[in-house]
Amino acid sequence: MTEKERTIGDFSTPETPSWCPGCGNFGIISSLKQALLQSGSDPDNTVVVSGIGCGSLMPYWFKTYGVCTLHGRAIPFGTGVKIANHDLRVIVNCGDGDGLGIGAGHFVHFFRRNLDITVIIDNNGVYGLTKGQTSPTAKKGTVTSSTPFGSLEEFTNGEALAITMGATFVARGYTADQKGLTEILKKAIEHKGSSFVNILQPCVIFNKVETYDFYKERVLTLEKPFASRNEAYAFVTTPQEKIPVGIIFEENLPTYEERLPQMAKAPLVRHDLRNIDVSAFMDERT
Repeated sequence: MTEKERTIGDFSTPETPSWCPGCGNFGIISSLKQALLQSGSDPDNTVVVSGIGCGSLMPYWFKTYGVCTLHGRAIPFGTGVKIANHDLRVIVNCGDGDGLGIGAGHFVHFFRRNLDITVIIDNNGVYGLTKGQTSPTAKKGTVTSSTPFGSLEEFTNGEALAITMGATFVARGYTADQKGLTEILKKAIEHKGSSFVNILQPCVIFNKVETYDFYKERVLTLEKPFASRNEAYAFVTTPQEKIPVGIIFEENLPTYEERLPQMAKAPLVRHDLRNIDVSAFMDERT
């Protein structure tokens, strides 16, 4: 099947997502399917990996290979998939608590390796799946079921962490901007290296502050990426009244896969493991 023959239906299963009406995840799944289509992705060569959260069932609604993993472990699972067969296009979808809470250690170490994987964070500022407790991305002072007097902590800045740890593509999107989000995700998927997209999405049930009206008044389009990592870092760590969305930083560097001599000839899954004698190797170490 050629790229021109494919449609959104080639990436969609017949099941209906179980999210609340108005959930920002609907915009994310729609834009991601469009991005996969527009980037020429092959459903038979694409893997969608998720952790635990409202968006954790994403693989069920993509007609690709996919897996729902443990809480906070989507990134290392996706890493294993990519190392086993680096010809696959791997998309990792995490919730904000999933990726920047329990999975934060995996998040930062992933970017210093520069694997050719796209990591997406569904960022609504709360743990929507478990009744709206404060997530790591909740702003200081946020009132939730777990912080009735307001959150005491500063929020976790995913873009700053990714830039600091060496991500070669960093962007911020907004779920209600379907055209803009699709373009961001398409470029993230096409980028050769570690891509991070922080997607702002309202939780219509539990987050009563960062609503669609809230974002409508604040979201604007970033004209172009910053030229240097230092400029990009300064941008994402400087408080702003408006919320610019778009590609924040991009550079091309050798990927982890390209630097592994074991992968030079072919993906690991295609290596011939027959008639391999390891006795000399073992003798040297005994």
